[in-house]
Amino acid sequence: MRYFYGEFDGSEFPTPDKLFGFDQLMQFILQYGEQAMRAIEEMLRDPKNPAQSALLERLIEDGLIEQDAKGKVHLTPRAVTRIEIKALGEVFEGLRRGQREGHTKITPGHGGERIEGTRTYQYGDNVSDIDLSETLRNALRRQGLRKGGEDGPLIGLAEHDFEMHLHEGTTSCSTVVLLDMSGSMMRQGRFLAAKKVAMAMQAMVRGRFPQDTLDFIGFYSGAARISEALLPLAMPKPVSIYDYEVRLRVKLDQIDQAPQHFTNLHLGLQMARRLLKRRPAENKQVLIITDGQPTAHVEGDYVLLLYPPDERSTMATLKEAALAVREGIRISTFALIEDYWGMDWVGFVDQLTKLTKGVAFYTSSDDLANCIMESYLSGRKKKTHIA
Repeated sequence: MRYFYGEFDGSEFPTPDKLFGFDQLMQFILQYGEQAMRAIEEMLRDPKNPAQSALLERLIEDGLIEQDAKGKVHLTPRAVTRIEIKALGEVFEGLRRGQREGHTKITPGHGGERIEGTRTYQYGDNVSDIDLSETLRNALRRQGLRKGGEDGPLIGLAEHDFEMHLHEGTTSCSTVVLLDMSGSMMRQGRFLAAKKVAMAMQAMVRGRFPQDTLDFIGFYSGAARISEALLPLAMPKPVSIYDYEVRLRVKLDQIDQAPQHFTNLHLGLQMARRLLKRRPAENKQVLIITDGQPTAHVEGDYVLLLYPPDERSTMATLKEAALAVREGIRISTFALIEDYWGMDWVGFVDQLTKLTKGVAFYTSSDDLANCIMESYLSGRKKKTHIA
């Protein structure tokens, strides 16, 4: 049996008597992942806790958890959806709501709700979108009423009199969330906060932007896609090396055999780029959720695991981000920090944001709805406090 040791964060593994209600149970699952599911299986089999077993049986009857023939417990899609909606409320509870829903763009013709304003007719426009009032007004302004026959006066229309309604068209977006699963994410509830942000994103996309796609990729010493169903159970990789300095070179196809707790954002960005190339959406973006700078990168067929952080990993990651931007991918970073002013690695996030002309959100893991946003969208650094 192998044991892994890390810094105690002050939180204790809940006893069964503390798990009352769905919300507490879901918080328990989010915090402990597969370990929590195994504990639930034991509770269901424990004859000494009939009240707790009855609660879990009710959750099974309600379709929130299910148990297979071998006694293994799984979350149902309904439960995952409820967790996502709860996370959405928690993450965005302090943010002001906008006046409009969804990604929008102003376009003539079909595609969305009609809005104020018109534009001149162009060949090929659909006649059903002609603004009759503005069109008649243009004709009258140009020449007034003309004498007609027995049916009364006539209005002469010319092609340049026609005015077309404007519509609020819709556009689709494909997003990849890069979720840091390195060893440091285990501390101070960071990974629990990161999962809540990721699941809030999923709830928002499903509810407000059903035409969009959202994919999750976890990055550690390697990187791998995470399905929506398994996202609540994902956990950071345990730290297995405590040397002051680590310099390892591992073949890429053997990375699963190496220590897993390093931060290979470079490989995560590579996978995100390949995934987004297959998406047909007009807009593409990557959201990085992390607590530190890279400590690993790919060189040819090898992965270099380097601690303390090495400039080579930083440069390889920034170059990959620059390639993504050239392909039309927008990059944003959600940085989980406990002290905004005191962390050296914040410099890496600032470099990344400046290089990609993106946005970075700095927040602590215990107050997700309160953050500092730094933006380089205009080419100049702008800082805003969001609460």
